[in-house]
Amino acid sequence: MSNNAGARIRLVGRVQMVGFRWFARRWAEDFDLSGWVRNNLDGTVEVEVEGKRSRIDVLLEELKKGPKHAIVEDVKVTWFPFENKFRTFEIKY
Repeated sequence: MSNNAGARIRLVGRVQMVGFRWFARRWAEDFDLSGWVRNNLDGTVEVEVEGKRSRIDVLLEELKKGPKHAIVEDVKVTWFPFENKFRTFEIKY
């Protein structure tokens, strides 16, 4: 059984205008994960990530804390099988 996985993560709270996308990208790159992060029009931040499940779990813990001025009120995670869809981790605008 592969230890790779994918996850779609939705973060709710004060998560925009606080550097969250750059924060997420830095951690994802540090953990050798691929995917993307974007701000949504409803004020949430969305992340889609693939890589080692254990590293995604650690990324999730960092995202729950967020950058200095963020207040993360809720985190929703949907897991999916690893598909190797991404080569890098990017910020979507």
